[in-house]
Amino acid sequence: MRSPSILLVILASLGLGGCMSGGVADLGMTRPSTETTASVARPEAAVGEADTVSALLEEAAVEETAVAVARPQIAVETDVEAIALVAPEKPAKILLAPRPAARPAGLARGTIYRHRFRDAKPINFGKTAPRHYAVHGVDVSRWQGSIDWMKLRSQGANFAYIKATDGGDHLDPMFRTNWRAAGEAGLKRGAYHFFYWCRTAGEQADWFIRNVPKVAGALPPVIDVEYNGESRCKRRLSRALVQEKMQVFMDRLEAHYGQRPIIYTAPDFYRDNLRGAFLDYPFWLRAVAQHPSKVYPGRKWVFWQYSGSGLSHGVKGKIDLNVFYGSERQWRAWTGGQSVVADAQ
Repeated sequence: MRSPSILLVILASLGLGGCMSGGVADLGMTRPSTETTASVARPEAAVGEADTVSALLEEAAVEETAVAVARPQIAVETDVEAIALVAPEKPAKILLAPRPAARPAGLARGTIYRHRFRDAKPINFGKTAPRHYAVHGVDVSRWQGSIDWMKLRSQGANFAYIKATDGGDHLDPMFRTNWRAAGEAGLKRGAYHFFYWCRTAGEQADWFIRNVPKVAGALPPVIDVEYNGESRCKRRLSRALVQEKMQVFMDRLEAHYGQRPIIYTAPDFYRDNLRGAFLDYPFWLRAVAQHPSKVYPGRKWVFWQYSGSGLSHGVKGKIDLNVFYGSERQWRAWTGGQSVVADAQ
């Protein structure tokens, strides 16, 4: 028969063992929370280990030392280095590596940014390639969707022509948003009107003036004249009538905005209606396979649209790419109010 003292020792040992297996709460430890926040992504616990004493002790030790926590995916500029996080006794602090000032301050107004566009369908233009021009820009409409204008400017969009109106009653639903955001991003901006041959020129001029604000420093307004096979208007006017309607429209805009409008056109429409005409007007020419000097021989121009398949950060999908004919000095002179229409080359 065993003595009572021996039995007490045995019972005390069993009681201590029960405390050790009863849970970490009795040891003053708690398991890590399974919740996550926007700034910290917590690694998942290994299945089957949480119920063992060794796993709990290991987790408790991790809580008491610095931990490397995976960086979340944050939508910031790509040149920002990885975010370092620590987990001390105090709330974690996020330490950001040095980076440029906030984007609006970092993009100096008036600065010319070198283009970093890509092209889904690149063309070899040879010695007359668009990259040889100093000032690049874009033109946009509703089809580009929501645009990050700060990002687009940082990629080299120094100017933007924004679709405003067409016909006598249609306003591009993204015009006001794009107009405001492009100005805030520091781009030189202008508006264009798609001319509809089944409406009077006066109606269309009034509609454009009604919707496009008269803003100091804006680029000259643009009349976009071209054939549109998808339009319900199938009229093909004579060359003389085309030029007459264009003149009425442009005279009204020039009187209102105090700037001579720019004529945008494409090769087929130019060949049929504009060759040799409007010699004292600036032209914006579409030529996506050859330099404008090959497609529009002898024609002076201010803007060249060289691609309809451009790719850029800040825009989902494709975007039209353009260059200004001239140097940075000529660009500053022209946008400052002095008319610069460069000779064709």
